[in-house]
Amino acid sequence: MKIRNIEIENNVFLAPMAGVTDMPFRLICKEKGCGLTYTEMASSKAFHYSHEKTHRIARLSSKEKPAAVQIFGSDPDVMAETAGKLSEESVDLIDINMGCPAQKIIKNGEGAALMLKPELAGKIIERVVRISAVPVTVKMRKCWNESGQGADAIELSRIAEANGASAVTVHGRTREQFYSGKADWEIIMEVKKTVSIPVIGNGDISNPQDAEHMIQYTGCDAVMIGRAAQGNPWIFSRTIKYLETGQLLPEPTPQEKIEMAVRHFRDMIEYKGEYVGVREMRKHIAWYLKGLRNAVRIREEINRMEDPDEVVKMLEEYIEKYEE
Repeated sequence: MKIRNIEIENNVFLAPMAGVTDMPFRLICKEKGCGLTYTEMASSKAFHYSHEKTHRIARLSSKEKPAAVQIFGSDPDVMAETAGKLSEESVDLIDINMGCPAQKIIKNGEGAALMLKPELAGKIIERVVRISAVPVTVKMRKCWNESGQGADAIELSRIAEANGASAVTVHGRTREQFYSGKADWEIIMEVKKTVSIPVIGNGDISNPQDAEHMIQYTGCDAVMIGRAAQGNPWIFSRTIKYLETGQLLPEPTPQEKIEMAVRHFRDMIEYKGEYVGVREMRKHIAWYLKGLRNAVRIREEINRMEDPDEVVKMLEEYIEKYEE
């Protein structure tokens, strides 16, 4: 598919997730066939003040292209300045976050709070599009709440298209829901009927069959997979194969999961260093091992370890026991 002038190999995308979609994880998902990866959301204000951690979040690898950087903020000028700087680098798309439900984001009028201020949302999109040298997309929620406060995704999608956005992503949950309850796919279908730019559906895609169902039900142009990819990058290759051929590839074996955890761990250490890498990988290792026998004990032991070699040794011994 295409988003404006950007050719994308397939229509199965990785959702931006704070604390999850860093470069090592994105590269693994890309290897498994993911059509488009998104960074963790980067603060435009922090970027403005040259915050090193934010610059690292927005850094892309040539191996993952095409890739999008997601930015958030509530100041149109600062958002535009950030987009201008990013689009001069190796960024393929810039995504504006108007869907994050976290309180620390909301209290600053950012993320999903922009759905309460559609006029400001439109100004941000217009300014970012005007400055950016690459296509701009917008990610949003169904609405703020079921009481009808602010703009819903239908109205905000119209605003996004009118102000030059090249695509929209709709997560079928309200801000009040956070990640609980059931995603409403009806709103994705209504947005698809409303705008002429590509619509990306997000919410409750746990397996390849869900992806096919969402596309058939809503008519969306692409699907975006979030939590189901945690510890499970194979969901991309399995979903793409299923959408293309109807063939359902087998789930990864326990050995494959543990081996990927080791590979991911080593990549993380190389990218972020031992101290940060060991700690940030703990949640990823838990996701890879979920459902495997003795996983709770292994996870608890690894969570106490600080030496990378000890972690690798424990995981490699775990593989050997599984192969017996």
